[in-house]
Amino acid sequence: MPVGIEAWFTQIPPITRTWLALAVLTSLAVQCQLVTPLQLYFSFKSAFTNAQPWRMFTTFFYFGSLSLDFIFHLFFFMRYSRMLEESSFANRKADYFWLLLLSSIMLLALSPLFNLPFLSSSLAFVPIYLWSRRHPSMPISLFGLITISAPYLPLALVAFSWVLNGTWKAAASDLIGCAVGHVGWFLRDVWAREMVGGYTALSEAPDGLKRLFGDL
Repeated sequence: MPVGIEAWFTQIPPITRTWLALAVLTSLAVQCQLVTPLQLYFSFKSAFTNAQPWRMFTTFFYFGSLSLDFIFHLFFFMRYSRMLEESSFANRKADYFWLLLLSSIMLLALSPLFNLPFLSSSLAFVPIYLWSRRHPSMPISLFGLITISAPYLPLALVAFSWVLNGTWKAAASDLIGCAVGHVGWFLRDVWAREMVGGYTALSEAPDGLKRLFGDL
């Protein structure tokens, strides 16, 4: 890679950087016909009955073939995941991983209810939603055309995805991601602070995971 790209890539926080790299590599593997989307999607039957557990992971890294929609989702996920990891989760890699892990488990459980074989864009909207709720007064310029406040960002992106793909089904996974992101925000910023008065197992990573990530 050119020095500029390498320097930019290494400056991305580790969780976001790993997620970005796996997403790009997965789409490139499909584009090069090393694997097919049929080998990557998630279903309970394929993952458990047919003993193909890798589908529980690959479903979160395939954003589709290289296209405008792929660039759209990857750009916004990388941008807001990076900002969230650098601000709210600075020096708390385990807690950010824990947020994404719990969100992933919730999405896997919801997948058959909404017929969502690929959950990458759904998970990508979790950090976007959480960041937007933690910066309620920040103005956001969308494509240099309109300016909105941060809490409206997820819905604006869902609407753009709808327009981009021409069908509401393409935006359904993004809406599910917003719903799961809302649960994550509620558990961390409302329940833990106002109801419980401190962190809980659902809002803070276990000590073992913190040691693994070097946060303890």
